[in-house]
Amino acid sequence: MLRTQLASGRLVRVRQNVFIAATDWPADPAEQFVLRARAEQAAHPEAVISHGAAAAVLALPSPDSMRWFEGPIGMTVEAGSRPFRDGVCYHRAPLPAGQVTTDAAGYRMTSPARTAVDLAGSLELPQALVLLDAAARQACDRYVFEARRRDYRNPRLVAAARELLSEAARTIRASRLRPAIQLTEPCRESPIESLAAGHFALAGLPMPLWQEPIRTPVGTLYPDCFWPEYRLVGEADGADKYRDQQAAVREKEREQVLRDLGLRIVRWLGKEIIGRPQVVVERVRRELGAS
Repeated sequence: MLRTQLASGRLVRVRQNVFIAATDWPADPAEQFVLRARAEQAAHPEAVISHGAAAAVLALPSPDSMRWFEGPIGMTVEAGSRPFRDGVCYHRAPLPAGQVTTDAAGYRMTSPARTAVDLAGSLELPQALVLLDAAARQACDRYVFEARRRDYRNPRLVAAARELLSEAARTIRASRLRPAIQLTEPCRESPIESLAAGHFALAGLPMPLWQEPIRTPVGTLYPDCFWPEYRLVGEADGADKYRDQQAAVREKEREQVLRDLGLRIVRWLGKEIIGRPQVVVERVRRELGAS
C-alpha cells in the first residue's frame, strides 16, 4: 500500500519509515527542514530536536549568513547508541526536564535557552550574543502574559532569563559562555545590535544602554543604544529597517528631535557590523572621544 501511495505521489517519504501526505508537504525548504526534524524525533522518541533544528523551530536568528535549514538536523540523546545518517547529527548530553519543551505540534525539543547555549558554545562573543539575546527575549515572553518593551529591561526578568542560560551552560559544561551570558540583554531587538554589543565589549568601549527611553517634545523615543554620559546615541540600520520612503522620513525627523535635545548621533549599517566591525568600532570610538 505504501509503495502504491508513494508511486502515485500521494505520499512523501520524509525519512525511512516516516511518511506524510503529499498535500501536507510544504514547498518552503525551511518548513521541510522542520518536518524532517519532527520525523527524526518520531523515529527516535528518546531523542529531542536540538541545535540548528531547534533554532529553526524557535525562529532564533542565525549568527552568520547560513540559514538553519542549510545545516544538519540536530538531535540530542541522553544515553545509548546514537544513530547516524546523512543530514542528521546526534549529540549526547544531559537533558534536564526544565531544558526540554515541545513545539506547536507536540514534538520534544530543547528550550530556547538550551538551544542558544548549545549553538553559542563554540562562537566568539559577538556571534554568541546574537543567539543569547534572542533566547533571553523569548524567555521574557514566557514570564508575562503579553510582553511590553519595558519588560525586556525589567531587572528581575533579565536576571531570570540569564539564569536559564547559565543553567543550560552548566549542564553542557560551557563555562566559556559565562562572560557572554553576563552581557546578554533581552531588550536588544536585532542581531546587528547584538553583534555591535559584542564588538564594543571586545574593543573595551563603554557599554551603552540599549533601547533606553528618552523623553522628547514629540513623545518617548527608544534609540538602539545610548551613552548618556557622552550625550551620544547609536543607531544600527538594517536592510529592512525602513520599509518605505515614509519610514525613512520619520527616521530623519526622529533624528532631528534627538539633535535638538543636544544629543549627537552615530550610525552604522548592518552589513558594516557583520563584515567590517572594526570600522564601526573606530567610528564609535571617535565619537566617544569627541564628547
